[in-house]
Amino acid sequence: MKKEDCYFLGKITRRHGLHGNVFLKLDTDQPEMYNKLDSIFVDINGLLVPFFVAKQAWSKNETLIISFKNSTEALVDQVVGKDVYLPLSGLPKLTGNKFYYHEVVGFEIREEDGKSCGIIESVNDQTGQHYFLLNLAGKQVVIPIIRDWILELNREEKYLKMSLPEGLMDVFLVPSKKDE
Repeated sequence: MKKEDCYFLGKITRRHGLHGNVFLKLDTDQPEMYNKLDSIFVDINGLLVPFFVAKQAWSKNETLIISFKNSTEALVDQVVGKDVYLPLSGLPKLTGNKFYYHEVVGFEIREEDGKSCGIIESVNDQTGQHYFLLNLAGKQVVIPIIRDWILELNREEKYLKMSLPEGLMDVFLVPSKKDE
């Protein structure tokens, strides 16, 4: 399995007890989608290694407690602190203006009049307000992700049409490192 065929699910943060269990901190706003995991892929030294789940339960803080099939102390030591992935093929297809963040990287953002705001280079979901980070003629542009601003998502032509407030592009234009 290649990393580009997968999406980031979360991170194994630490051990749980003495019986080979681990805590898996999920990076999702829909944890209920992961009530029954059969297997996961753990990034070990750049390779995605499959691990089969024997049992799982929810902790009090909405972290998964996982027990692997044929778990050993060495296996647990190997996975603690590692990132966990699942295949993209397991995600349900979204329609309309709904999208997964990973799927719109490389899409163009256009204003209502069709003017280009740039190409999405990445999505930051580590802050209170998630945002797109764009490249427009060598400059970085930050566009907040506000669902009401999204007018159209065109998967075939790879663009998002957004209703952006006047002057937003001027405010969120970030100077590149060489301009500073």
